Amino acid sequence: MKFTLNWLREHLDTDADIDTVTDTLTRIGLEVEGVENPGEKLSHFKVAKVLTADSHPDADKLQVLTVDAGGDPLQVVCGAPNARAGMIGVFGPPGAYVPGSGFELKVAAIRGVTSHGMMCSVRELELGDAHDGIIELGDDAQAAVGLPYPDYAGLTDPVIDVAITPNRQDCMGVRGIARDLAAAGLGTLKPLGDVYRMGEVKPVVGEGPGPDVRTDDAEGCPAFYAQSVSGVSNGEAPAWMRRYLTAIGQKPISTLVDITNFVMIDLGRPLHVYDRAKLKGALVARKAKDGETVTALNGKTYTLGDTMTVIADEAQVHDIGGIMGGEDSGVADDTTDVLIECAYFDPDHIARTGQKLVLTSDARQRFERGVDPAFLDEGLAIATWLVTEHCGGTPSGVTRSGEPPATPLTIGYDPKRAETLGGLAIDAERQKSILEGLGFTVSDDWQVTVPTWRRDIDGTADLVEEVIRIEGIDKVPSTPIARAPGVAAPTATAEQKLERRVRRSAAARGFHEAVTWSFVSEAEAEPFGGGAWTLANPISEDLKVMRPSLLPGLLSAARRNIDRGADGVRLFEIGRRYLADGERPTLTLVMAGEKSPRAWNSGKALPFDAFDAKTEALALLAAAGAPADKLMVMGEAGESWHPGRSGTLRLGPKNVLASFGIVHPGLIKAFDLDGPVAAVEIFLDAIPEKRSTGFMRPAYTPPALQAVRRDFAFLAPADLGADQLIRAVRGADKKAIVDARLFDLFTGEGIEEGKKSMAVEVTLQPGGKSFTDEEIKAVADKVVKAAEQQGAVLRG
Repeated sequence: MKFTLNWLREHLDTDADIDTVTDTLTRIGLEVEGVENPGEKLSHFKVAKVLTADSHPDADKLQVLTVDAGGDPLQVVCGAPNARAGMIGVFGPPGAYVPGSGFELKVAAIRGVTSHGMMCSVRELELGDAHDGIIELGDDAQAAVGLPYPDYAGLTDPVIDVAITPNRQDCMGVRGIARDLAAAGLGTLKPLGDVYRMGEVKPVVGEGPGPDVRTDDAEGCPAFYAQSVSGVSNGEAPAWMRRYLTAIGQKPISTLVDITNFVMIDLGRPLHVYDRAKLKGALVARKAKDGETVTALNGKTYTLGDTMTVIADEAQVHDIGGIMGGEDSGVADDTTDVLIECAYFDPDHIARTGQKLVLTSDARQRFERGVDPAFLDEGLAIATWLVTEHCGGTPSGVTRSGEPPATPLTIGYDPKRAETLGGLAIDAERQKSILEGLGFTVSDDWQVTVPTWRRDIDGTADLVEEVIRIEGIDKVPSTPIARAPGVAAPTATAEQKLERRVRRSAAARGFHEAVTWSFVSEAEAEPFGGGAWTLANPISEDLKVMRPSLLPGLLSAARRNIDRGADGVRLFEIGRRYLADGERPTLTLVMAGEKSPRAWNSGKALPFDAFDAKTEALALLAAAGAPADKLMVMGEAGESWHPGRSGTLRLGPKNVLASFGIVHPGLIKAFDLDGPVAAVEIFLDAIPEKRSTGFMRPAYTPPALQAVRRDFAFLAPADLGADQLIRAVRGADKKAIVDARLFDLFTGEGIEEGKKSMAVEVTLQPGGKSFTDEEIKAVADKVVKAAEQQGAVLRG
């Protein structure tokens, strides 16, 4: 929701500066997303008068101008066809940055003639699309020659951008925001009639009957009010209105269109204006027929369903009710007779229609949140007043069809609730003043009547919230929660503790944590077996399926980082995968790009490989408390992984703790990544919980005797995995052998085909006394025998 400071002051009588206004908005719960000064980028440009205009000696389409910008006359070369002596325009001196063209002005020779700046067009200053000539300000700008152009044009009015939460539909208009600020003590809310200079806001008295309109859809459109104006002259809207709309990014179109846009933003009340000459018969709010079509004002044609509310005449649909008008009945420059629609549309119907058509608009934003149902007469009166004031014409009577749901809600309230529920003691009279300032009616016995524009208020808790936010949430004292004396019992679950451990470990190993969407597209879910859970009404087709894997989100994040210049990306995320049998907590890591940059000793940059993924998987499983030394490396990880360059880590043949390796090349290509991408998925719920051994950790006692190491070289089948051999060797004598590791692997000359040489270092740890030679030999025999059971024999 954007508006300017001066626009706010049309409703709020205040001398507060921009900083005070924005601070107060944030304090009362209306978060300010930004403040812009549209004139800041044009501060170097000045109002200037062309004194002389002569032909360029070497170019037929150029002129040499003498320009008065408030100092000594300057020579300027100009190619605009409308440049002439005596005109007043906008001059950019050397050093000024031209926003529409993207360059800084300098003193330069153009076809041999020196030019000291330029006279500017509307497009060059980003004030519109016109570019067929330089700006002409008219003779009334004579006194402003030499002034900064933003000061002359009123472009110094700061633009405030406020994030409006869905429950604050009343603040989708400038007046609603002004009301909140007035209640917060920042000024006085002006009477609405004074704002529009029309005295009392009441229906404009017209001639004859009202237009032929009605509602046949009491659910979708409970109330349809309308008034006609004949003999209008549609042209350019008044300068003040165009200035406000332009400042917030709305393009002025014509007086009639601009009036509807202005009232919608000013009061949060969407309207629509029809060209009566383009209508046939009565205008009716009804349900659409299946398959009916309408070409909307955005130029797109929409196919409608029988649950959607439309406005139609005898011939066709003219309006997707409450969302967007139709192109066929829109007003144009030659429009002379108009029908002004002011209707109330049901918020739920609006939301469902917008979702089905994938169509958004400013009107939809307001109607689906809920506009004031009691503001139909006033909204129509203001719109008709503005049309007759700025376009002329004769109004008709008013037609009212249907009944808006405007019955006010009354809530019994106890002022003590502010302290018991909100934590802040506030005087009862102060609470009453706050509520009345916000538009509530408070009786002597504290029966609070909710204004019709506050659809979000439902009970006493909502009233407490209103009182507290206006009084100041910062005034609520910080009060610790009472607890029993002594050391509090731990509240974290085993699952939470596990996630904390692996999160710290992943960060300590150089990974950056990411948080991605829990929803992905159907195409992204397909490589992982498809989504088990699909949303019926997603906000986007790209966020339709509950993710079966965290990899799509992390791959997208990796691509974004690499696209922005990151050489190497190491990301992790702890989240849930959503499968047919429920959700599974998972830790996923992605390594993409360069593992190490190019260097003199390595040549080109090195990518990540499957062994990097395995290393990280084992390290994090160990941090999680899994018996990493007992895990089995088995098989390939699945269809989303690179064939032959992936695997799983298991505790037994069936319990898969992790998948690791290189992501499938097709998946890498689909996410627009280059080179191999290593990844790990650790299934946290598969890690067995440690048995509780009490709170005291046993003291570390180093072994009293030195360990003994022995090396064994085996000739093994080429397909024997190193981990299989290591597990067999380690299990040969579980009491004496404390470790075994592979330290050499060799194939080639001297090794028969289909075989490989594997050298294993075995560590023996004596207990109460040193090993004898016979004991060491006995253990060695067990090692050899265990290896033979795996097909490996001791080399001679």
